[in-house]
Amino acid sequence: MAGETKKKKGFHVDESELMCKKGCGFYSNPAWGGYCSKCYREVYHKARQAQIESDEMLARKLDQEEKKALEEQKHAQSAVPSKPFSKFEEKKRQRNNAKSKSVKTLFKKSPTSLPSKSASTDVSHSALERQLSTESEKAFNNFSEFLKFMNKPAATDIAKLCKGIVERIQKSTDLTIEEQSELVQDFYHSIEERMNTSPTFRNLTEEQCDKILDHIEKFIMTQLYSLLFCPPLTDDEQKDLAIQNRIRRLRWVSTEMLEALIDENNENVCKLIEQAETELIEMNSKRAPVDKLSCVVNCCKLVFKMLQVTKGAPASADDFLPVLIYTVLKANPPRLHSNVQYITRFANPQRIMKGEPGYYFTNLCCAITFIENLDAQSLAISQQDYEDYMAGKKVPPGSEESEPICDGLRLMYTNLTTLEELRFRQNRLLDDAKMLQREIKEWRESVTRQVEEELASKPVITTTSVLPVDISADLNQDHFALLPAPLKPEVVGSN
Repeated sequence: MAGETKKKKGFHVDESELMCKKGCGFYSNPAWGGYCSKCYREVYHKARQAQIESDEMLARKLDQEEKKALEEQKHAQSAVPSKPFSKFEEKKRQRNNAKSKSVKTLFKKSPTSLPSKSASTDVSHSALERQLSTESEKAFNNFSEFLKFMNKPAATDIAKLCKGIVERIQKSTDLTIEEQSELVQDFYHSIEERMNTSPTFRNLTEEQCDKILDHIEKFIMTQLYSLLFCPPLTDDEQKDLAIQNRIRRLRWVSTEMLEALIDENNENVCKLIEQAETELIEMNSKRAPVDKLSCVVNCCKLVFKMLQVTKGAPASADDFLPVLIYTVLKANPPRLHSNVQYITRFANPQRIMKGEPGYYFTNLCCAITFIENLDAQSLAISQQDYEDYMAGKKVPPGSEESEPICDGLRLMYTNLTTLEELRFRQNRLLDDAKMLQREIKEWRESVTRQVEEELASKPVITTTSVLPVDISADLNQDHFALLPAPLKPEVVGSN
């Protein structure tokens, strides 16, 4: 097998590879095309503006063509009047106008302003009021308690702004998820500028400003969680299932294959692995991006502790990523893609662009990307072994000794392996049955063909069969009466 393997791809990522490709010094993200949040918004805004200008030019061109067609039509009607068909021409012109108007509306710039007061008054207050969930009510109470410790003007200002953004997104049901993300990011930016320039927030430290932003994010995103997490018009749910199925098929990957330098036989390391997996799994139960990101940070800190316990010394960043990949494979957290996208779209960009949370979150995105592209060369195994492991036909040596986090998961993995084997045997049985059916059909056709050929070459000559004669059946008692009496033996005496 060693001869078939290729040189293993590296698992280590340099610090420079995690940074924004524009060189601004902030951490990048695969979802942003290798840019940080700030640079991505600039690039995206330019591209979007160019698209809007292109659509407006196309709309103007269509408008000019429409006016030209109408003028030519009027000129033709005035030159050759057709009174019997005037009504028909009028209806045809109205249909053309309706079609051209519908085309132009496709290229109109989508309105971003708030609805007018007259429109909003038509909607009843009961329709706007939403029933708060337990998490939303808890976040509302915590936010209210936090505002009590601030001065009244600042608290009133923040509460008004937060209520406004929540109501605006709740009403703007026609916006795409990218447009909703832009609204939230613009709101974070406006809050930061307000705290830096408004006299109401004077004398606040940077730590206090970060704390205010955390509470604002928790409040508004908990209120909007059901609208913005895994929205139905995106492919987030399909990608969740895809990554979950892939991780399930990669459960055979070991620490040796990933060069993850941790000792799974160490009891303390096993406990840290369980805690790290729990943090990743609990990420899905949180509603605010800051809380989900906190789960990622806690998981990554536990990964560094695993390395420290194994090596007996502080771990390096080069050893971190392989262990993080292994932890993600072991945990297989639910809705992983949706949670990462939710953090990317709606977390405070300053938190995921720099500092410890940004570094850990960027490494998690790299780990997910590696898992999606993992192949035989990445693990230094042959292609045949890789395909057999993925199909469940066999398991790597020593993988039976790696214990899941609990007996229930171990039983689940055993059942999955059994089901995979049964599925393979069932498919093989079906293939054999179809092959047997084809062979029987071919044999039947072959026999029929041979019989027909024999009949054609040697026609069958039929003869009348001679039946055996039953003599006693042809005789009756009348025939016996005409016969002479049978001879009787006579005794001849001697003289």
